[in-house]
Amino acid sequence: MGQKILMALNRFDIGGAETHVVELSKELQRRGYEIILASSGGSYVSELEASNIRHFTVPLDERSFVKMFRSKRILKKLIETEKPQLVHAHARIPGFLCGLLQKKMKFPFVTTAHWVFYTDTLLRMLTDWGQSTIAVSEDIKTYLMESYHVPASQIVVTVNGIDTDKFSPDIPKEEIMQELGLDASAPIIGTVSRLDDSRALCARKMIAIAPKLAEEFPGLQMVIVGSGDVYEELKAAAEQANHQIGRNCIVMTGARTDINRLVAVCDVFLGVSRAALEAMAEEKPVVLAGNEGYIGIFSERTLDKARESNLCCRSCPPLEENVLIRDVTALLHTSAEERNKLGRYGRELVLREYSVKRMADDCEKAYQMVWNQRT
Repeated sequence: MGQKILMALNRFDIGGAETHVVELSKELQRRGYEIILASSGGSYVSELEASNIRHFTVPLDERSFVKMFRSKRILKKLIETEKPQLVHAHARIPGFLCGLLQKKMKFPFVTTAHWVFYTDTLLRMLTDWGQSTIAVSEDIKTYLMESYHVPASQIVVTVNGIDTDKFSPDIPKEEIMQELGLDASAPIIGTVSRLDDSRALCARKMIAIAPKLAEEFPGLQMVIVGSGDVYEELKAAAEQANHQIGRNCIVMTGARTDINRLVAVCDVFLGVSRAALEAMAEEKPVVLAGNEGYIGIFSERTLDKARESNLCCRSCPPLEENVLIRDVTALLHTSAEERNKLGRYGRELVLREYSVKRMADDCEKAYQMVWNQRT
């Protein structure tokens, strides 16, 4: 086994950063690295352990200073015992705690910036970007330079790499259709997201527009995948919408790891970032919509705008119900041939620019930058 890398993350539940780390860890393991993980746990731990990637439970999703002090102590013991050749942190709390330890223990230390953080004085003090920083988009690189004065030479820009064998147009869907009680003769709209308040706007708006869309498209179905701190609130809203519609239009699955199977049932996918790329890899037409803004139907025309923010819609107009209804309606009225054309364009883009190989190559570049500092 090659060099040992410790990946530290808040948790391994449904979410873009979490899936990024899952796919990166598996690819680096295939390349001969020994990957070990530290987090509070979650849905993806069993999948990682099935790939012979060990996971250590550390409460890195706890924000109280008492819990962070405990996490720091557990991390210190883990690093002393496992002796990784590099520590790679993927969120604010893991980055801060690993940064504190690195100052005394002197291990090579890399972070990944998956999104933009609030930058008030206290939170700035709780942020450490490591000796080298990986940014998942150009606008995040700019944010790191402007808000935290991270030198450009210290930043490597990467992508959210997608496993295009796992996410492909050939995924069978009959079994999952039956499990969820879906009707193949009626259109299905789907989304996948961590359902925290900071991430769940798309799911919230889908529920809000469901009654109106169901009038336009009899039999319409919606599948919302994920869990989080507003899951119960959204589930109650979905039940109310289903009652108004008079049937089980909205299906909420909760947390799942078989995302490729769930995406396979969708005729149209709504969402952002990694979830959108996974849907594109399965040749699904995508509407880019999220908490940070709205781009709309993904196509060659909207590609440049989408690239700027890693398909997250930062600095774009806000997500509004009437615009969402307009674009979803347009897609559902579009011929199957045109929707298939959009889907094929999306997969071609993922194959060309958003591979797991590219993501791991970029990571190795950042690792080598830090290892070279020690020679």
